[in-house]
Amino acid sequence: MAGERHGQAAAIRATRLVFLAAGIGVSAWAPMVPYAKARLGLDDATLGLVLLAFGGGSMVSMPLVGFLTHRFGSRRVIVAGGLLTGLVLPLLAVVPDARMLAIALLLFGVGLGAIDVAMNAHAVQVERRAGRPLMSGFHGMFSIGGLGGAAGMSALLASGVPLVFATLAVSVLLLAAVLTQWPSLLDEVAWTAHRPALAMPRGVVLLLGVLCLISFLAEGSMLDWSALLLRDCRGFSSASAGIGYAMFSVAMALGRLTGDRAVAWLGPVHTVRAGACMAAAGFLMASLLPWPWMSLAGFVLVGIGAANIVPVMFGAAGRLPGTSPGIAIATVTTLGYVGMLCGPALVGVVAHISSLPLALAGVGVTLLLTAASAGVVAPRVSTSD
Repeated sequence: MAGERHGQAAAIRATRLVFLAAGIGVSAWAPMVPYAKARLGLDDATLGLVLLAFGGGSMVSMPLVGFLTHRFGSRRVIVAGGLLTGLVLPLLAVVPDARMLAIALLLFGVGLGAIDVAMNAHAVQVERRAGRPLMSGFHGMFSIGGLGGAAGMSALLASGVPLVFATLAVSVLLLAAVLTQWPSLLDEVAWTAHRPALAMPRGVVLLLGVLCLISFLAEGSMLDWSALLLRDCRGFSSASAGIGYAMFSVAMALGRLTGDRAVAWLGPVHTVRAGACMAAAGFLMASLLPWPWMSLAGFVLVGIGAANIVPVMFGAAGRLPGTSPGIAIATVTTLGYVGMLCGPALVGVVAHISSLPLALAGVGVTLLLTAASAGVVAPRVSTSD
């Protein structure tokens, strides 16, 4: 019994560190973008096309990653994705032209996409064995990694460390996290062996995916449009307009770190419903009320409200009876990435037709659809097991 508890604690710790490392890996690229643009002499249009390779690599690879996770277990896929990510990251600093940068970003996205799907499938199994909510805390570690990765890379570059050495430092950190923790990861997602690997996802899985799309749309809108709202509509300077996204990010990280307690107290359905309503209120407050401080308060509400929606939905997808967790999570994650990649562009179109505040208010309204559909995350019991 003591050995089992020790193994369970080790698996929880390893999962947290994998989520942390994944957050660092994703965010390390952001401070590198201006350097890549300047070094390769890219114009905005070319850079935009090149950047599509990053998200496209993640999104296109996810269905295959779901099958591989089902077939070989999440631990092997986490390690493979971590190795690919760590090895490709330094290449982003040295590739000689836009074509090679696009190829490197494609591979980088494939590696991070593999980690994303496999670590969530693994987290479902760890949470299942622990018998208590853990998913929000895992995603909280991802958020901390995102904040720390961007800040750490920026600090290294600001202190004069050459870009290639800064990326090597991050790469070594990622590889160390994966290689030191893989013995503590669960060897297999044990209950997938009898699930149909190639069954087409449908029904509840697709509904969860659409709701995740809405949540990722909200997060992507905050990333791409919050600073512009503050600068163009609320009187902030360009230098200070980023404070809105910073407040959102910190609020989301804190919401996720405390989210397991919220899920244990409220249950998954009420957690999603309350969170979606809070995030919707935050968008409406930030976009429709003219006072700058209300916009900042709205961004905080969005961060706290949205914090636990995706973790709860990932957990619900991974626990669906009769469905491979890896494939279900791959489906949900792929649709979520569609929202992250395409949603902010849709906000831009709506903003061009009407106004940016109205476009962001529309994002808030879509979150009310998530609140209305929160019952989809209710635990289900298989009748065939």
